[in-house]
Amino acid sequence: MFAEENGLRGDPRLQAISEAIRVVPHFPKPGIMFQDITTLLLDHKAFKDTVDIFVDRYRDMDISVVAGVEARGFMFGPSIALAIGAKFVPLRKPRKLPGEVISESYVLEYGTDCLEMHVGAVQPGERALVIDDLVATGGTLSAAIRLLERVGAEVVECACVIGLPENKGERRLNGKPLYILVEPRELCC
Repeated sequence: MFAEENGLRGDPRLQAISEAIRVVPHFPKPGIMFQDITTLLLDHKAFKDTVDIFVDRYRDMDISVVAGVEARGFMFGPSIALAIGAKFVPLRKPRKLPGEVISESYVLEYGTDCLEMHVGAVQPGERALVIDDLVATGGTLSAAIRLLERVGAEVVECACVIGLPENKGERRLNGKPLYILVEPRELCC
């Protein structure tokens, strides 16, 4: 569900967050309108508002794990985790974590990829939030859910800053709630 459908309709913070995200046309390939959150990170107020909205949502949900999807989930996840009193667990691309890992593969538009997590980072019964910057098809988030559930975690919700309009009204991903702050912007003028 989009934040505006969940009590934040008309909230000026959502407009500011959306406007702080730069749109880069034809990146990384022709036809893609890349949503660049690095400009959101440069805007202290919009970045803080982004984190604050997530913190307000998750503060009282007894979440003990915030799992951030590499790499842009790492930019929001640690701040949210600290604010709600949870640990942050990075979900990395293959061969980025030292030591023993558990892996989950997933299908991309042109090929496959994989997420990895340290063995023992999440304990059975822990309540987890998965965070990333953008959800398009949901493949990466679905892999994150499967990875966490394989070690016995209860995934409470997935959260993204940006969600494609096709996700509007989509309230679940792999049976888990999906919470999105804003839709992607198009170039104007």
